[in-house]
Formats: sequence, C-alpha cells, structure tokens
Amino acid sequence: MTSLIRWNPIRDAVSMTDMVDRLFNDAFFDNRSGAFGVSPDMDVIENDDNMIVKAELPGFKPENVDVRVEGNLLTIRGEYHEESEKKEGQYHLKERRQSSFSRSIPLPVDVDADKAKAEFEHGILTLTLPKNEDAKPRRIAVTAKNGK
Repeated sequence: MTSLIRWNPIRDAVSMTDMVDRLFNDAFFDNRSGAFGVSPDMDVIENDDNMIVKAELPGFKPENVDVRVEGNLLTIRGEYHEESEKKEGQYHLKERRQSSFSRSIPLPVDVDADKAKAEFEHGILTLTLPKNEDAKPRRIAVTAKNGK
C-alpha cells in the first residue's frame, strides 16, 4: 500500500537550500583548518594524570609530523609528499598530491611538555601529555563538625 503525501514546494525549496549550503561549507571550508585545508580527526581524552590526544594521520610519515605545546595550546603540523615523481604514463585521474596541515587546539589544562610522549602506529599519532602537578585533581578530606 502506498501513501500519498501532499507536495509542499516551500518545504522542498528550504530543504534544497540547506543541502546546497552544507555541500559548499563541507567542500570548501573545514572548520578545523581554514579554507581548503586538510586536517586530522582528533580525540582528546583526559584522565587523572594525563591528557591523551589521538590524531588520524593516514599516509603521513612520523618524520613529517611536528608537534608543539605552548602554554595550553597544542599544535600538530604535517606534510605529505607523493612517493615518486616518475612518469608512469598518461594519468586519467590524479587525486594524490602534496598537502600539508596545521591544527591547533586548546587543552583544558596545562601539561608538562618535557615529559610528553608521542607514538605513531598505523597512521594514528598518540600523544600522552602529563598534566602539571597544579592541574591534577586533589582529594579534600571532609570532616564532621561537632555540634548542632
């Protein structure tokens, strides 16, 4: 059984406008890196002792990735170059190119960059950034007060 739905041209026009706006925003403006940029997807996790940052960097080599911490601002930069420049024949499609990115994110707490660790495995950069002692949570003992 099929249902008939009344056509509403206004609803369809607004929906189409939203879709076109979203298409152009997604294609040309990456909120993480600016216009026409490539930027890694990241997870930022906080536990009692560390900030852990995981960034997807497929195709990047560890020697082409630069990580810096200034205050509570983490900046990750990377450059990607094609493996070779040799002519293999006539290209019908060429999408792999040189690219670079720079992404900066504020960390919610200050970290000790001197004790940080960076590991790169299967295209995932994992940063372990120990919190400064002042930023670590402290337990405060609660005592009962005598009297009413």
